[in-house]
Amino acid sequence: MIIKIKYHAPIEKIQRMEQGDWIDLRAAEDVTLKAGEHRLISLGISVRLPAGCEAHIVPRSSTFRHWGILQTNSMGVVDESYAGEDDIWRMSVYAVRDTQIKMNDRICQFRVVEKMPRVIIEEVEAMDADSRGGFGSTGMR
Repeated sequence: MIIKIKYHAPIEKIQRMEQGDWIDLRAAEDVTLKAGEHRLISLGISVRLPAGCEAHIVPRSSTFRHWGILQTNSMGVVDESYAGEDDIWRMSVYAVRDTQIKMNDRICQFRVVEKMPRVIIEEVEAMDADSRGGFGSTGMR
């Protein structure tokens, strides 16, 4: 699979690491946030994904510990049509404490996945499966 990347900032080039299935992304700007602020942080790249694919962007496991930021909406989804010259990837974040992020800090990661197949929605009067007991039905232990 080939993805095409255009860099819009002088950040370190993206590399696929041998261990792990996700690819790290870097902040493409210096950012100062106060607790309670929201910001779209530029990742400095535009990407052309293969047909039938989308990218999922999530924080790295150390992102909250290092910078005290949470990704809003839980996960970023970029579809294959977001691939134009000015379609620059960003990470939407909320700061829970005052923080500074420097250009080239690895703040998130992405992976490329196949898009969901086209589905047909069919309304039914009853479900034809056994009930598990509702939300949280598997218990605590």
